[in-house]
Order: sequence, then C-alpha cells, then structure tokens
Amino acid sequence: MSTVFIILQANEDTRPIVDAIEQDNPLAEVIHEPAMVKVQAEGRLVVRRETIEEEIGREFDMQELNINLITLSGNVDEDEDALTLTWNS
Repeated sequence: MSTVFIILQANEDTRPIVDAIEQDNPLAEVIHEPAMVKVQAEGRLVVRRETIEEEIGREFDMQELNINLITLSGNVDEDEDALTLTWNS
C-alpha cells in the first residue's frame, strides 16, 4: 500500500477540520508544520462532511475545503458528503 495525504493551511478555520479528519481516521498521522498541516494514512483517508459539521457547529459544504487546501495525493472520490483518498495498487 502507498500513503495518501491531504495538506491544509494551518489556521483557525482548518483546526476543526483536521480534528474531524483525525476522528474519522484514527490510524492517520497528523504532521503540524508552521504554515500547514499534513494528514496522511496508508491506503485510505476519508474526510466526512458530517464530522466536520459536528466540529464547527454549522453546515459545511465540502467545496469549502478548497479554500484552505494546499495539495492532496491519492485517487479522489468526492461527493457532497465526503472526500475519499485511496491508493489503488
């Protein structure tokens, strides 16, 4: 398996998003840098709208991720409820 990841800007808006990603991906590794946060996992990483909404306390449109998104790696499957990164071997 290969590592998939998402990198977001490190700011107040992304803090609850990273927390939500950690909740949904307990085996993921979170790497905090001065200006960015990288969340990586082996093979699969899921970003769920519902969990983000619980963290931020309001409705969340998955397209809002793009505001603070730096880059990502993996095969992307995206709809209004989740963004899933996978690595097909």
